[in-house]
Amino acid sequence: MHVVIMGCGRVGSTLAHSLESRGHSVAVIDQDADAFRRLGPDFAGITVTGAGFDGEVLRQAGIERADAFAAVSSGDNSNIISARLARETFGVSRVAARIYDQRRAQVYERLGIPTVATVRWTADRMLRHIVPEGNVEIFRDPTSTVSIVEVPVHKDWIGRSVRALEEASGARVAYLIRFGIGTLPTASSVVQEGDQVFMLVSDDIVAMVTSVAATPPEGGH
Repeated sequence: MHVVIMGCGRVGSTLAHSLESRGHSVAVIDQDADAFRRLGPDFAGITVTGAGFDGEVLRQAGIERADAFAAVSSGDNSNIISARLARETFGVSRVAARIYDQRRAQVYERLGIPTVATVRWTADRMLRHIVPEGNVEIFRDPTSTVSIVEVPVHKDWIGRSVRALEEASGARVAYLIRFGIGTLPTASSVVQEGDQVFMLVSDDIVAMVTSVAATPPEGGH
């Protein structure tokens, strides 16, 4: 793949190195030429000084042959404008933008541009560590319809099958974390003590799913 990255801060430079280490070709755009020093002397990709929402700058970075575009500068407006330009003008199929304003992120996801809402992402994961009994969203699809949430389960679900939890809640168990390792359960898998349970839900059922998981199953004690 050829990937164009707008923004050579800590996120952009780290992403560039990760992609290059996987064998992809990378071009990085930044308005500050000094920012490219973060890439180090071993970076073999293209660097272009300029604005990521400038069509000529994008062409110099190889946008016309790009398979993916990532907008990770520090400005929400610059990120979303350049992401839309890459998608709508140059036809790049895989586009993602970093957005600090969560409300904007939801709007742009509905336009079909996946976003990483930085503040919300960080806050949710901090919440997960400091309030482990909370219901924390781990993932949301680009259409903002389906999410994966960690669902605390009542102790009486221990020893019950994943199938029983799914039938009672009307939602699917996406995965479990058991002894610190992610596990894809089967319908016959049994919930064990210490399991973290992550479920696929839509917004209209998340409260009900959480409530079902937090109460004893029928016939439980």
